[in-house]
Amino acid sequence: MTTASLSTLSSAAAAAGRRFVLSSPSLSFVSRRLATPSYHLRAAAAPGARRFAASAASASPVVATIAVGDKLPDATLSYFDPADGELKTVTVGELTAGKKAVLFAVPGAFTPTCSQKHLPGFVEKAGELRTKGVDTVACVSVNDAFVMKAWKESLGLGDDVLLLSDGNLELTRALGVEMDLSDKPMGLGVRSRRYALLADDGVVKVLNLEEGGAFTTSSAEEMLNAL
Repeated sequence: MTTASLSTLSSAAAAAGRRFVLSSPSLSFVSRRLATPSYHLRAAAAPGARRFAASAASASPVVATIAVGDKLPDATLSYFDPADGELKTVTVGELTAGKKAVLFAVPGAFTPTCSQKHLPGFVEKAGELRTKGVDTVACVSVNDAFVMKAWKESLGLGDDVLLLSDGNLELTRALGVEMDLSDKPMGLGVRSRRYALLADDGVVKVLNLEEGGAFTTSSAEEMLNAL
């Protein structure tokens, strides 16, 4: 997302009384690789469909609340505005109304696949996505806004992709894509499945949902191929 676009979001957030002035030292975290099964999932093409079929054997199909043809739920997310360094909030409605928006989710900031492949891939392809009509590219993670800011700084990223905190799982649970990693040794708790979606005026047109933390169909390249 460009600085101008972020400024527009900042103005909308301020008008709604959602501006916070906070200062914090930079945070840095290191995570072990997520041990997850590798499944290849495809979203059902029919509007209102709720099931995703795994190409690998599994006990039961992966089920999500959201599907192609659905309207995105209007959850509130947070981020640090690079224009003034202040903490802001933005709703899914503000991000997607009257626009084409790509939202992709990662299981966690600073984790290996998210840091080395998923997020950098969308940063690299952000320009190509915009030439195909995408107005907004945003990364969502179940981390707090301070961690998302520190992650962005650690990777030396600009403003082509907006990093959004879903720390309270408001969007993740509304989409039905949460996964419980409490039995894993990394201390991740409940996080989001990895996915990438395209919404046109808030309606889901493309949905690539992964099983757990697998990285097979939710890449920037796959999204470009779908446009």
